[in-house]
Amino acid sequence: MKTVCLNILVMLLSIASLTACHDEPQFANTPTGNFEALWSALDRHYCFFQYKNVDWQEVHDRYAAKISNSMTSEELFRVCSEMLKELKDGHTNLSSSFDTSRYWIWEKYPINYDERLIDEHYLNFEYKRTSGIKYQILSSNIGYMYYGDFSNGIGEGNLDAILAYLASSDGLIIDVRSNGGGFLTNVEKLVGRFINEKMTVGSISHKTGPAHDAFSKPYNYEFSPAKGRQHYNKPIVVLCNRGSFSATNNFVSIMKQLPNVTIIGDTTGGGCGLPFTSELPNGWSVRFSAAVIRDAEGNITEFGVAPDIKVDMTEADRLSGHDTILDTAISNLLHQK
Repeated sequence: MKTVCLNILVMLLSIASLTACHDEPQFANTPTGNFEALWSALDRHYCFFQYKNVDWQEVHDRYAAKISNSMTSEELFRVCSEMLKELKDGHTNLSSSFDTSRYWIWEKYPINYDERLIDEHYLNFEYKRTSGIKYQILSSNIGYMYYGDFSNGIGEGNLDAILAYLASSDGLIIDVRSNGGGFLTNVEKLVGRFINEKMTVGSISHKTGPAHDAFSKPYNYEFSPAKGRQHYNKPIVVLCNRGSFSATNNFVSIMKQLPNVTIIGDTTGGGCGLPFTSELPNGWSVRFSAAVIRDAEGNITEFGVAPDIKVDMTEADRLSGHDTILDTAISNLLHQK
């Protein structure tokens, strides 16, 4: 079975092949032409129209009425950005020289994470840090590691050192709150330290044509345990919030399958579509979801992964130096001793 890296490469090559094999419409470099180019790119390649029950033609007609060739670039950008928000997709962004549109669901929810609070009241500013991972053993003998960005490369030797140091703990907290995502290869590398046998972690399905229902058959991808490397097999709690997006959403969905793992916090921010980028006649670029990643049970997690235990940070706890979510995780692990 291919690794996730090879699967993603095959998917990307398939998208490139799709673009080459199906004649792409050509549009003039005018406000109307750029609007139509944007709408058409998504119409042919976006992957969640049916899942989200979006009538893209109706959206076109509603926003096309706001377009005129006399409008400024800023006015065009504003209308196009509003149209893209109809998709409710954090992976869908329009980028110009002066702005980038966004739809970030976590901006509407409690942050549920305060890095300074943890550094001061739980780690006493004496944490260790390597490969973008902050780690320490808490006074309760519970291991804690915070990984804030899956774009930060993880060295195998660094992971060995981290997990060897945490090996004496009674349980481990992996905190990925406000981790906006990054590379799925780092997800694979990290998960490989918590599994002891090869496992199917999900499937990928990509667009095979311009029709909204034209998809390849989902094909599974697997993760394997890191051979000859330091593992951690004691009880684990993963902490997440609405800012746990994209690759982090994928990480949480995979870890949730493991029998020794409990997910605590808020529902993740979602984002299970693999992004693809296209360019408009005026040079603006648009990134959007073009392939669907499902979890091992075939579920689409575009709108997030629910925790096993739902907890929000309270303001009273925060002001007294307590992280409600982290305290719940510590208590959960201590009860498993």
